[in-house]
Amino acid sequence: MRRRALLIVNVNSRSGAEVLERVLEGLAVRGIEPLHREADGREALPALIRQHADEIDLVVAAGGDGTLNAAAPGLLEISRPLGVLPVGTANDLARTLGLPVDLDAAMDVVAEGATRRIDLGLVNDTPFFNVASLGLSVELAEALTGDLKKRFGKLGYAIAAVRTLSKAKPFRAEIVSEGRKVRSLTLQVAVGNGKFYGGGNQVYEAAVVDDGVLDLYSLEFTRAWRLVLMLKALRFGQHGSWREIRNMRGADFEIRTRRPRPVNADGEIVTETPARFRILPRALEVIVPRGRETYRA
Repeated sequence: MRRRALLIVNVNSRSGAEVLERVLEGLAVRGIEPLHREADGREALPALIRQHADEIDLVVAAGGDGTLNAAAPGLLEISRPLGVLPVGTANDLARTLGLPVDLDAAMDVVAEGATRRIDLGLVNDTPFFNVASLGLSVELAEALTGDLKKRFGKLGYAIAAVRTLSKAKPFRAEIVSEGRKVRSLTLQVAVGNGKFYGGGNQVYEAAVVDDGVLDLYSLEFTRAWRLVLMLKALRFGQHGSWREIRNMRGADFEIRTRRPRPVNADGEIVTETPARFRILPRALEVIVPRGRETYRA
């Protein structure tokens, strides 16, 4: 039976405008009728999803993690499966779900794949798929401008990272979880729902997106250059090998700072401290390759 999908494409991104016609045609030949609508900015995307909920069988998002993050509040309300076409810069949710990066292969998954329910994180009631954090990642998000991503793609991350590290300074934070209170002098606190963030770094090597818990790490050293020595551990989520990296797991965290600090969620600055992080277990249904329907680290 032919299905109808609300197609979300970030046509302002480096790749979105280039793939739009290809996606429209590709979904149609795979038996999915695409209903393409443009939202007037990311804030309008949830309302657009709600508006067309009764007309569609699924939502297909062609974009990066920022596009998915913007769509999350609307997806929570309509109970329709989400298909992901990873044409953004980092595509970390796609990595977590085991989706192919090739666009035609990803459209095959949308048309023929299985469904899986995944957790969603909340920071001050704003949803996130991958990671919400404060400190270095916020400064990186501010340095990684839209122009930098359009001009350099993934290389833009490296350029922004060099700029960020050159002026990074530690800050004091208080982390509260399950009655336990920890005071930290840190460069970054990150709370992960999924496995990947920042273009393939791992929050925690055993993290999965449907385990019902959040994974937190805090970079507790005062000299940013030491981060270079830890790149391998951060890339593969092997934080336990460094005493300067604090790790915690739980379903609920609160982070307080002396002054309000911005919080980044899936690459977008969405709120500020004090920040409460919670987990919504099995909150969304997503389309994944067959064989990836169940828990897998």
